[in-house]
Amino acid sequence: MWDYSEKLKDHFLNPRNVGVVKEPDGAGEVGSLACGDALKLTFKMDANKRIKEAKFQTFGCGSAIASSSILTEMIKGLTLEEAEKITNQDIADCLGGMPKEKMHCSVMGREALEAAIADYRSIDLEKIKRKSGNLVCDCFGVTDKEIMQAIYENQLSTIEQVTNYTKAGGGCETCHPRIEEILEQVQKDIKKSSPRPPEKRKLSNIQKMKLIEETFEREIKPSLRADGGDIDLIDVEGNKVVVALRGLCSNCPSAENTLKEYVEKKLKELISDELIVEEEIPS
Repeated sequence: MWDYSEKLKDHFLNPRNVGVVKEPDGAGEVGSLACGDALKLTFKMDANKRIKEAKFQTFGCGSAIASSSILTEMIKGLTLEEAEKITNQDIADCLGGMPKEKMHCSVMGREALEAAIADYRSIDLEKIKRKSGNLVCDCFGVTDKEIMQAIYENQLSTIEQVTNYTKAGGGCETCHPRIEEILEQVQKDIKKSSPRPPEKRKLSNIQKMKLIEETFEREIKPSLRADGGDIDLIDVEGNKVVVALRGLCSNCPSAENTLKEYVEKKLKELISDELIVEEEIPS
């Protein structure tokens, strides 16, 4: 039995913004009834070039409905540049997490948003995808580029994970050898591009503070900003690093996970195993 968060169940049972925006500025359709999931996303911009209205229509499971519902809430008030930074993991995190077998629903939401933004900009996204990608999974129409993107964005390492996120390989399974080849190639590329971590050394307080500041600016802030979030370094008290989450990160149910599993882990990896990250307590 899959474990669904209360927020996911709420957005499934009480979906927000169902329907089609009247005279939309952007519209995107992804999936197909033959594959079991389909989603149409429409939005309208205001005078300040921000999304003022977003609606969806979906055919699929509860996770597909919940993903679509939360996505329409997430993009309201954003510019297109801000909205297109939203990843499928952001969608899943804002639902309080999703079963791994249902992560393809969050991917479908991101793809629908990408298609709607392309429509607004008069870009033939499907034509670009056909030119840039080769079909790998005939059963679900998934290209090698789509599989690579899912692997990079979600750190996938097995065929089962690729199927959970993209559906590729979930039918006749004849594409499994090709998916395995793509996984191996991406892992090699990641290893080649990963910088070698600097050697840890005993640091003075001033050196430690300076390295923490540099790591925030060089490593941590750009990564969070790419997903629509941000973070401020508030203070360093011995080995305790006090921070404040901003943007999408500040309201995300997985904020604590972001602090411990990404920010703290990155500081421990690059600077000192003794560092502990805590969020600022509002006065």
